[in-house]
This record gives sequence, structure tokens and C-alpha cells, in this order.
Amino acid sequence: MITIYFFAGMKEAAGTPQMTWEIEETTVKNIREKVKETYPQLHQAEFAMTAVNEEFAGNDETVRTGDTVAFIPPVSGG
Repeated sequence: MITIYFFAGMKEAAGTPQMTWEIEETTVKNIREKVKETYPQLHQAEFAMTAVNEEFAGNDETVRTGDTVAFIPPVSGG
């Protein structure tokens, strides 16, 4: 099982701070697609930074059961 966390506006749009996926191994890219399929309203998923086990990761990063993935949407401020 992989635990996927949403932050900021993504958490509000999904209506939940996290989801789980029962899969043994995949990539960040596949997780991004799964999130968009499960929560089509999460348009930010396409552009959000991702972290695997609290380290930034690209789309090709392998994710295994027991890992955590965080989606961190772009923020603005001033």
C-alpha cells in the first residue's frame, strides 16, 4: 500500500488529506495519473511538486509499498 498526501488547495479540492493505493510498485507518473482519475477536480496534480518519503522526486521515480508520496501544489504570495 502506498499512502498519498495532499496539501493546501489540493486537500480542500479532494475533500481529504490523503488516499491510499493498494499496489506494490509503480512510478510517480502513474500515481499522478491515478490521482487525476480518482479526483478529476484536482487540476493541480499535473503541476504539483512530488515528494517520495519526504524527498523531492520526479515522474520516473519508483515508488514501492510502504512509501509515502506527497503532492505539494504551487503557491504564490507576496
